[in-house]
Amino acid sequence: MTTSTSDPPDSDPRALIRAEALRLGFDLCRFTDIDEAWAAGPRLFAFVGDGRHGEMGWMAETAERRQHPRALWAEATSAIVLGVNYGPDRDPLEILGHPDRAAISVYAQGDDYHEVIKGRLKQLGGWLAAKFGGELKVFVDTAPLLEKPLAERAGVGWQGRHTNLVSREFGSWLFLGSILTTLELTPDAPEPMNCGSCHACLDICPTNAFPAPFQLDARRCISYLTIELKGPIPREFRAALGNRIYGCDDCLAVCPWNKFAQAGREQKLAAREALKAPTLAELARLDDPAFRELFRKSPVKRIGRDRFVRNVLYAIGNSRDPRLAEEAERSLDDASPLVRGAAVWALSRLLPAGAFEALRNTRCRNERDAGVLGEWEP
Repeated sequence: MTTSTSDPPDSDPRALIRAEALRLGFDLCRFTDIDEAWAAGPRLFAFVGDGRHGEMGWMAETAERRQHPRALWAEATSAIVLGVNYGPDRDPLEILGHPDRAAISVYAQGDDYHEVIKGRLKQLGGWLAAKFGGELKVFVDTAPLLEKPLAERAGVGWQGRHTNLVSREFGSWLFLGSILTTLELTPDAPEPMNCGSCHACLDICPTNAFPAPFQLDARRCISYLTIELKGPIPREFRAALGNRIYGCDDCLAVCPWNKFAQAGREQKLAAREALKAPTLAELARLDDPAFRELFRKSPVKRIGRDRFVRNVLYAIGNSRDPRLAEEAERSLDDASPLVRGAAVWALSRLLPAGAFEALRNTRCRNERDAGVLGEWEP
């Protein structure tokens, strides 16, 4: 179903698809073909080949299918790329100035976007199949599809020096969903890179996770460290975490294009009041049922209570607030060695040297604590 760009809107299926997408709650809808080769595949293989994916083994396992949309589905001819704005209503960097509070990435303060977007994609896909026929498959970012290069190709935005997508209209704050289809739809023009000489996103990174512009080493990225890494976070990065306990918005929030951004209008994705600036003390006390209740329908839930409390305890150590030492000391008896180890590190930062030494001498008499992930060692 190829259409000409000179066709009137009512004869162009793209106009109807866009209208339906907006009706369903998407904020933008763009189109691209997927016939040509692109540079994203070789970049992915280089990323994995250098080991920059860290423990995300699924990236290496799915690299062949992920390298190009046609590798995932050979019959597809076009892609419909959709976006949902989740722009925050305040500066995400402001919370970093309150070390007794937890900084949770903007995208994770509301309901899980995967569920919200996937439901809408299925609705749009059903309508599309009924209206125009053809075959289709819908994707959110858990599927082996490189959505950011696809979005760039469709003119949704461009990948900045931090490798994230930037939109003229929505700045840094877009959730993406895609539909691959056998329909032939006229592509929209791609969006050129519009960062100019700006490199604010690279400069602000607390852990220097960008070896070069347009390259990311996930092993140094706070989002990776707090979400994907299953064991203790390496000591060299712990202080740089600050109070970031789930993800990091620094390179997104500092982008000058955010001056054109607007607050998201989807209520399901809006920040829950309880997650905007929770205290580290209350989060450190979460047991598994309380964790599951607090993060019901939230993407945070997938990392599990132990990894989450690990992050909270690192933040407590970074708070330099001796009043929080009580929370860390309580966690020394946690069932999880991951939590116990993070508690030891927090106390090494909060207690005077003599008090920490005395505690170590007492606790290390217990064989269970003597080698808890090596954290008692200087």
